[in-house]
Amino acid sequence: METKTADDSRLPMLGGVLAAIGGSICCVGPFVLLLLGVSGSWISNLMVFQRYQPLFILFVLGLLVWAGLKVYQPIESCEPGSVCAVPQTRTRRQVTFWLVSALAITLVTSAYWLPLFFL
Repeated sequence: METKTADDSRLPMLGGVLAAIGGSICCVGPFVLLLLGVSGSWISNLMVFQRYQPLFILFVLGLLVWAGLKVYQPIESCEPGSVCAVPQTRTRRQVTFWLVSALAITLVTSAYWLPLFFL
């Protein structure tokens, strides 16, 4: 069983995904709602979040860098018996980090590739 320690890297990864969702809500939000069959003029109100997109992108990148530093810190800097010193846990966290990073980058860059589907 894993114990909670100061090297817990779940917080920055979770924060990165939440910031990515916030940064992409102006573009992905209306698209997902339309795919689900929800329509209405109120969907255009989601565009109000577009002005905050650069801040969300910086926040996403900052949290992903922080998570990467936590996940890939040298084993020598871990306390013996801590979560970051267990090889299976390190591997699982590294895989999770890359999956979360791919999801976050897909969401953050959606404003650039999503319009290609509407041509």
